[in-house]
Amino acid sequence: MSSQYASKHGKGMSPIRRRRFTLGAILLVGVLLFFFVPWEIPLSFGSTLSRASVARLAKSKKGKVGEIYGLLHLVTGDHEQEHVLSNAVHLDPTLPIELSFYGGDVALDWNAERDYIDTNYPVIVFSKICRFSQRAKDLIATYNLQPPPHIVEVDLRDDGNVIKTLLTRLTGQSTFPNILLQGTSIGGSDRLQELHDQKVLKKIFQEAGATPHSS
Repeated sequence: MSSQYASKHGKGMSPIRRRRFTLGAILLVGVLLFFFVPWEIPLSFGSTLSRASVARLAKSKKGKVGEIYGLLHLVTGDHEQEHVLSNAVHLDPTLPIELSFYGGDVALDWNAERDYIDTNYPVIVFSKICRFSQRAKDLIATYNLQPPPHIVEVDLRDDGNVIKTLLTRLTGQSTFPNILLQGTSIGGSDRLQELHDQKVLKKIFQEAGATPHSS
């Protein structure tokens, strides 16, 4: 009778069920630690494996590359100030544009290009000559980020109006500065200051792959 009562009320758990329960609990704890506790694993050659790097790796293996990476490809690789967008007379920046346009005559692996941009240019600031842009750049400079932020001075480009229209469509923000972390806009100067005042901006930079260093 007592064994039947215990079994009926879940107190007589079998060894198999106990093992399953234990494994499930261990898995749950592991998931919580992975996603909610910062961690790093030292690797060879001075590199580290972190949650952020795992996230970037997973990102590289799934999902379509967004058009924003076409624009970022242009502004990070436009070292000779070619400003090719100003030469595209038939371009309508209010409409979606194929990534192949941004690649020009070169056939790119856009998944690899996205990963390259996220790693080497995790913080990209689209700036204009205004006090808001200057305030944002000055604040970011205090974090001494590595890799350093890539600054795009839109006012100095002859395709500046095209870039502004593209950013409005792709990020939902038409004002400057427009600060992007790994291809995602976090807003402008006021939002940046707010995150700094909340003492979360450092962590946000770190998660994006930009390491702050003390000056």
